[in-house]
Amino acid sequence: MTSPSRVLKSVGPKLVPFFKSVAVYFVLFIPVDKPSVWAMFVKCAPILSLMVFVLLHGMSLGDEYMFSRRILIGLIFSCLGDALLVWPHYFLHGMGAFSVAQVFYIKAFGFESLKPLLTVPLYGGALYVVSILLPHTSDVYTIGVPVYGVLLTTMVWRAIARVRFSRNQWTWTEICSCIGGMFFAISDGIIGFDRFLQTVPYSQLLIMTTYYMAQVGIALSVVDSSSVYKLSLQSQLKAETDDTVSSIIAGMNVSSDTDEAFVSKAKWNSHDVREQVAVHQHSKHD
Repeated sequence: MTSPSRVLKSVGPKLVPFFKSVAVYFVLFIPVDKPSVWAMFVKCAPILSLMVFVLLHGMSLGDEYMFSRRILIGLIFSCLGDALLVWPHYFLHGMGAFSVAQVFYIKAFGFESLKPLLTVPLYGGALYVVSILLPHTSDVYTIGVPVYGVLLTTMVWRAIARVRFSRNQWTWTEICSCIGGMFFAISDGIIGFDRFLQTVPYSQLLIMTTYYMAQVGIALSVVDSSSVYKLSLQSQLKAETDDTVSSIIAGMNVSSDTDEAFVSKAKWNSHDVREQVAVHQHSKHD
């Protein structure tokens, strides 16, 4: 496992723009009831810097960067959602953009390790929250809120499930995406209560703090994604090679056994023939 000091030296400088833009956001702290293009830019700047962060860790159309591409697309739609949510009448559109972001995060985290037991508390908690919010929604939100809740919960499930706790093979990037997923749920939960139920004190501060923590955690998961893919490919290739070698050896053993049986049978048949000839000659002599 990579030491924290090496991680800070390699990753830290690339995150400087993110932390600076987050600092600018909280210093200016433009109230949500004063939407403007400037407010949109200040809000979106940290996510834009995370996009650059992902690109700095490599990007191509190859399979080794499939994880990074999906995280990048998720960030792009998140940034679009941030921009739309600056204006309250675009809330539904913003929720749609974040729904697409959740889909790409889910695709990035994958379903390799299911860990179905996690679904009980996660979906149970989501169902409880939706049941509280749903009576206070109307029109398309009656469908939109549950659908987004399912997508968000699935993303959190996959973010937690990818951490290999049982085999003690977890990496710090897996922990980051796990924490990021949970903070995303907290941030969106506060948004839901603040918009549909009642005003939450310091909602803007709480929402944006947890949201930026969520996105940076998810973005950090790309740091070793290409190397993990290559290691996985090497392990798969080694396993396939071992299977092929085992099959060849087994085939050779079967062939050897068959040859021995054939030779033994031939010797036995030859012995029978010699005995029959001897008997025939003896009877003829008599």
